[in-house]
Amino acid sequence: MATPLRARNAVLLTFAVNGFGFASWASRIPDIRADLALTPGELGRTLLAGALGSVLALPFAGRVITAIGAARTVAVGVVLGALGLLLLGSGLDLLASRVAVMAGIFVIAVGISLWDVSMNHEGAAVEQQLGRTIMPVFHAFFSGGTVLGALAAASLVALDVPVLAHLFGASVLVLLAGLWSTRAFLEHDLTPEAEASTTRSASAWREPRTLVIGLVVLVAALTEGTANDWIAVAVTDGHDQPGWVGVLAFATFLAAMTAGRLLGAGLLDRFGRVPVLRVLFGCAALGSLLVVFGTTSLAFVGVVLWGVGASLGFPAGMSAAADEPARAAARLSVVSTIGYMAFIVGPPLLGLLGDHVGVLRSLLLVGLLAVPAFLAVPAVRERTS
Repeated sequence: MATPLRARNAVLLTFAVNGFGFASWASRIPDIRADLALTPGELGRTLLAGALGSVLALPFAGRVITAIGAARTVAVGVVLGALGLLLLGSGLDLLASRVAVMAGIFVIAVGISLWDVSMNHEGAAVEQQLGRTIMPVFHAFFSGGTVLGALAAASLVALDVPVLAHLFGASVLVLLAGLWSTRAFLEHDLTPEAEASTTRSASAWREPRTLVIGLVVLVAALTEGTANDWIAVAVTDGHDQPGWVGVLAFATFLAAMTAGRLLGAGLLDRFGRVPVLRVLFGCAALGSLLVVFGTTSLAFVGVVLWGVGASLGFPAGMSAAADEPARAAARLSVVSTIGYMAFIVGPPLLGLLGDHVGVLRSLLLVGLLAVPAFLAVPAVRERTS
């Protein structure tokens, strides 16, 4: 039987592998744009395939977890994610087909979405058994995985390694390590109360606190996702830098976000979720301004502030949604669905703005997001009943 400490280590690994898989394909977004000769708007619409996959998968994630358990749900997501990486690489290098690339992104998104909700569900259960804040550390390992994935990609891009070869290797690693990570998950005995609350997950959509937590996660996901999707392109085009510098900026953002999550657990325990998140959303807004209006050197300073600022909104929102274990699966599914709307709204909105004002100036959206974030943050205040 898995102990909380063994389960903690297993969850740390699954978060890291998830991040590595995500960064492996996200770091190739400039190649998708260049190889398919896409405008910013066309690139945004291409990335929309991932948003559609997420929105289709996320509302059902809580039911899937209830039916087969968190470990098996992660395994399903791992397999789909690995297959999606192969399809994306094949669609770009072998077929040169935008439709095939979108199909690959769609499959990746379905897999990662199921994986994401189930690993957060397991992480919340481990956090509650340990009796201290640890969700940001799990998300730090996700970010650490993205850093490794982005740095590996930057090296491979510099060496002109084909996209398919890169994503084939990534898919093998994701499949093997991802499936291994589920072996020490906690064994959950679903009580009738928990089962009823999860299977009637529609009721969670009528809970005001859950919906506002979803708004916080939505803003956090937009703040984070804007950088994930566009910061490499913005630095490359807006600051007139070679492609590897753009990928390095992406890796710098991910490294800063990882550091913020590693240090953030202690800050959340000491000062509480609300004041910490307000400060960090402000840092993200300031960082985006430096990226847009600063020199290339100042842009990298801005990337660091942006990364730290984006670090805790998502994990704190997940913890808040899971404060009551009996409703955790249903509320996590709702909050994740709202949060992942960022990946529907973000790519086409940034693409549209990029067509009119340039990709770099479109990043000013991050500063505007600080306003709804400040208003919504009190919903994540800790509660035990």
